[in-house]
Amino acid sequence: MTVPTGRRERKKAATRQKIADTALRLFLERGYDEVGIRDVAAEADVAVTTLFSHFAAKEALVFERDDDFEQRLTRAVTDRAPDEPLVPALRREIHAMVLHCTADGSAPIYRMIDESRALREYEESMRLRHAESLATVLVADPGLPQSATACRTLARFVIDAYALARDAADPQAAVDEIFQMVEAAWAAA
Repeated sequence: MTVPTGRRERKKAATRQKIADTALRLFLERGYDEVGIRDVAAEADVAVTTLFSHFAAKEALVFERDDDFEQRLTRAVTDRAPDEPLVPALRREIHAMVLHCTADGSAPIYRMIDESRALREYEESMRLRHAESLATVLVADPGLPQSATACRTLARFVIDAYALARDAADPQAAVDEIFQMVEAAWAAA
């Protein structure tokens, strides 16, 4: 995540983080469905309008790193060295994301997500959006000879690799296993 440089940007980032941290604490203490937006705003000592200026929906409070993850995925493609193969660059980023999302203390968050239909649906729409963003940069990469269909397929595989590995008994080994298949499929395309 990039660090805001100006005072105003730092204050906005700090307020956003305070809201997200407060929401997550309340959701884990009381249950996601038991906490309303007004509860989060009051506890974070911000106006409801301030909360909504940082987060478009209640579900977004749980997935506060959503934009950062999406940008990291697209930068894995656009910022890789000219001679660096694509799939290893994506594998490295998925490894890092899985490591972050399986760190100590994350299990209660994913239990909460699994128990909430609204959160599961939001996460699925988020994954589809991430796959579409990744596909867009893949299709735009002039160094990739594969078709748009192959690029969109790779993007979906990468996003699904993250979700599957995050839930595996050995997430890092799962990333490696999945990406062996992804690499073979990409080479065949």
